[in-house]
Amino acid sequence: MNVSRRTVLATAAGAAVASAPAARAAEAADPLPDATARTLRAAADYAVEKIRTVAPGVTAFPVGTKFEKWTYSQNGDWVGGFWPGTLWMAWLHTKDDTFRELAVESARRLAPRQSDTGTHDLGFLFYPSWVTAWRLTGEDEWRTGSLRAADSLIRRYNPRGRFIRAWGGLHDPNNAGRVIIDTMMNLDLLAFASRETGDPKYLDIAVQHARTAGRVFPRPDGSTPHVFDFDPATGAAIGPATVQGYSPTSCWSRGQAWGLYGFTTMYRRTGERGFLDTARRLADFAVGALGADHVPVWDFRAPQQPHDIKDASAGAIMACGLLDLSVATGRADYRAVALRLLTALSQTCLTERSSRAEAVVARCTRNRPAEDGIEISLPYADYYLLEGILRVLRPQDVDRAIDLSSP
Repeated sequence: MNVSRRTVLATAAGAAVASAPAARAAEAADPLPDATARTLRAAADYAVEKIRTVAPGVTAFPVGTKFEKWTYSQNGDWVGGFWPGTLWMAWLHTKDDTFRELAVESARRLAPRQSDTGTHDLGFLFYPSWVTAWRLTGEDEWRTGSLRAADSLIRRYNPRGRFIRAWGGLHDPNNAGRVIIDTMMNLDLLAFASRETGDPKYLDIAVQHARTAGRVFPRPDGSTPHVFDFDPATGAAIGPATVQGYSPTSCWSRGQAWGLYGFTTMYRRTGERGFLDTARRLADFAVGALGADHVPVWDFRAPQQPHDIKDASAGAIMACGLLDLSVATGRADYRAVALRLLTALSQTCLTERSSRAEAVVARCTRNRPAEDGIEISLPYADYYLLEGILRVLRPQDVDRAIDLSSP
């Protein structure tokens, strides 16, 4: 595929025109109930005050909690973008420049990762931190750094299989053909790069990867595995696998949420109908798999579900994706489920009852098969909960930060 700049801009313009009436229809059909607004506002206020209290002691990048206290990575691991992103969300909610200053300080610590070709997670690292900083400040260093990160990410593209490899160094034969559903969330960095430079190569790679993922990940019922393997030399498909799910035939809930959100984003950036159809299939399965409490279990097909341990982070990500999908489709029912998710998280998963907790959201699970981080707090849960709430309460502010419209 060779996407010209004219095609990039014309397709984006068409998608933008189509999305506006859909957004209005969805919101008009399902106005925000007063009780829901109060619950979400209280949760955002709690989150901001918790962040205000904890932030002065945060000198690196939170990766998860141990006994309710943050543990840290100095280089950010794969989650480094979420702490500055959370600080940006706190600034949007309060307009307190203390949060803005802390976000800038934290984001700058990620600068060495711009040239990191050993990970697919450059979108996670740089979109909520550096791209958001560019959009909110207009300072060119953030744009330049984001584009360098996009240059690093496209080096991981395998043209034979038309996918971005997930794990391992560029020349490491291990995992060379391994693709994971999470990568869908890293593609928006490439869409940003094509928009900013006018060079279609970034978006072309994002589209090719998304088409490959859309072909191999969704099952007939709309569920997805965590991993899909290819022969890296020929690009031939091998089959599904898992690392963080219960099995290759199960459905890891956070991965399902990554896919739902990521395919919806790719539809917004390209107008390609197949991405929207895939997002809807994933959404419909995930919505149908939710229990009565609306807090996802860690794997929708684990043997103990719906009574298994929870992953609130999957619920926060899913809520953001459903809000996005509601606008893209004009379907108010997706928005209604997103509001129920955000309400459930706000009422049952916050750390309000603990005097020692440093995070906002509890009941998250990092890697159940590895017995790593079982119902702890995770930085992306805090980030996506705030993003989701502010999408509802302050949609124009969130649009300024992460660009909810088509380019």
